[in-house]
Formats: sequence, C-alpha cells, structure tokens
Amino acid sequence: MSIKMITTLAGLALGVAGCTAVDTSTRNAPIAPVLVAPDQAPIERSYQLSDAVVQVSRELSVSEGAGFFPLADIVWRGDAIGDRHAQLETLFGEASARVATQLEGDVPVVAVITLHRFHGVTERTRYTTGGVYNMEFQLTLQHAQTGEVLETSRFIEANLPAPGGQAAVRLEQIGQTERVRVLDYLTFVLHRELTGGVAPGAPEPVESFL
Repeated sequence: MSIKMITTLAGLALGVAGCTAVDTSTRNAPIAPVLVAPDQAPIERSYQLSDAVVQVSRELSVSEGAGFFPLADIVWRGDAIGDRHAQLETLFGEASARVATQLEGDVPVVAVITLHRFHGVTERTRYTTGGVYNMEFQLTLQHAQTGEVLETSRFIEANLPAPGGQAAVRLEQIGQTERVRVLDYLTFVLHRELTGGVAPGAPEPVESFL
C-alpha cells in the first residue's frame, strides 16, 4: 500500500528535562480489538491507513547541547546534525508508512500526528548512564473520504529505554542504531493505537526493544 506523507506545521511547545525511568507496569496486558477510553464508548477498529499528516511546529525548541538533560522540546541524535524538525517529521512519516502496510481494515483513515516533545539522549548520556527516549504527541483519526473525525485527539506518551555504556556500543555493532530502535518502536506504538490494545497513554511493553 502506498502512503502520501503530508507535512504541516502547527504550534505547540512543551519544554521539560529528559526522563530517566520508564513505567512498564502494564506490559503483560492482553491485546484486544476494542478500546475503551474513560470519556467515550467502546471503539471497534477496522482501519486501513490511507494517509498521515505529521505536524512538528517550528516553535518547538531544539538543543544540540552535550549535557545529560538539555532543556529543550527536541533532543535527537539519531540522524546527522541538521534540521531536527524535518528529521522527526520524516521519522514519524516512515513509521506511519510501515503501519499502513500492516492494516487491512474496512475504514480508510488519515492519522494526524502533532508532536509535543521528543526527548532522546545526548551522546554523553548514551555512552555513560543511558536514559529514556521520551516521545509525546497527539493523535487524531479522520475518515479519509469524508473528513469526519472518527477518534478525537488523544495524548500519547511513548517511552523507550536507551541503554548506555557498553550496552549502547553493542547495539550499534549489531545494527541497532538509535534511529533503527526508535523507528521500530514508533511503528509498534502507532500500530497499537490504530488497532486497539491497551488504553491510550498507558505504559506499553518494552521487552522486545531492550
């Protein structure tokens, strides 16, 4: 399935320091086709992903600092130094394109993804203590043909452990670069959010990514 990625810019900024822990208390929760959020009726999902709109506001601050916890909305070292906003648009776009090939439902949808925060780890953190990739975004689902909002915007926080020191070096040696790991994980998170599973924003299993 082909997917056309549209990149729009919208303003949302949220700057806080990096995280050093991840909650995996619901990692064994069963996957189900019906999702029940506190403020809405059960959602029966049978989607095919026709398009993805990735919004990374230029107002989100970026840090290229070498400290452990740069104060910025975006901290990303998985690509070469460059336009971090554009790099993250591409990263979410690639994850969405992967998900599009995995869904064979009846309803064509457009996923609107609005990034709030993307806090990876600096080189100093990655090669010493390690940390957490903290990714926060809004997800809205619209009918691809009518534009009707099928699922109103919900906040998603995705946290992926970032091994440090020799563990990070070993991952690099087997091809598990930062970009590879984060792309795989974002694909997992988006697939989960489009098919059901645990409630939006709940901690997700991370064993496969350790």
